[in-house]
Amino acid sequence: MDKEDLLKKWLNDELTPAEKRVFEQDGDFTFHQTIVDSAKQFKASNFSKPETFKDLESVYQVKKSKTILLDWFKPLLKIASVVVITLGIYFAFFNTNIIVEKTLVGQHTTIELPDHSKVTLNADSEIEYSQVNWSDNRRLNLDGEAYFKVAKGRIFDVVTKQGVVTVVGTEFNVNQRDDYFEVQCYEGVVKVTSGDVSKTLLAGDTYRLLNKEFSQDKVSELSPQWTQNISTFKAIPFKDVIAELQRQYDVKISVEHLDSERLFTGGFMHENIENAIISITQPMGLSYKTNASNDIIIYGDKK
Repeated sequence: MDKEDLLKKWLNDELTPAEKRVFEQDGDFTFHQTIVDSAKQFKASNFSKPETFKDLESVYQVKKSKTILLDWFKPLLKIASVVVITLGIYFAFFNTNIIVEKTLVGQHTTIELPDHSKVTLNADSEIEYSQVNWSDNRRLNLDGEAYFKVAKGRIFDVVTKQGVVTVVGTEFNVNQRDDYFEVQCYEGVVKVTSGDVSKTLLAGDTYRLLNKEFSQDKVSELSPQWTQNISTFKAIPFKDVIAELQRQYDVKISVEHLDSERLFTGGFMHENIENAIISITQPMGLSYKTNASNDIIIYGDKK
């Protein structure tokens, strides 16, 4: 027996006990019962009219069409709910307020961290850190060179591609460029870990990793010279000196007849490109020229 016949018999109270059980198990039974309960509030004369069932049936059909529409819409509501919940979880757990600070070629800048620690970025450098629970997790990523003045507090980690620098309230400089990694401690104590090598630096100590070879040195200055617009080098491959000059002046430099692995000790100012080129070429007996495109070519001995 179809649903319509069951409904008619139910309205006329003609269902057998078995049919009644089937009808009450139908998903629309509650809806039908609600309509009948509402209809009981009408005057008795209305129920005596022959067209009563037809009227009720028409109301039922209208209501049911709305119910079908809602049934079709429910899956969309569920999908929307899932999307909203997913986005909520994402922003609650994964949106960690990542902050990225970077400098352009020829630019220096100083950033104050949430705990009032200060980071001065050298040219073409970048740091990245999360503001969430910073006081409990003082950790940032560095690509390039930066001078740190760390406020006292929990452990402070500087993570680079070549090693991790760990400190508590101190001043230090970290320089990480390709195959070059150097840490200079100016105040306090610094722990440096790179691969299997772990060293503790005191004020004045320098840790250096050049072409995967470790060495230690001393620094006499009270802060890194580049913060005073002077780049200095001690036994550094000439190619790294050129790379730093390009970062400070936004110029293109090429070499000819020159061993770029030759070690250089000296420095240059960040104020005048001409004087800077002279500062790195004259001590090594090199020459240079500027072409039509304002690119600089440094020449070695043609022997």
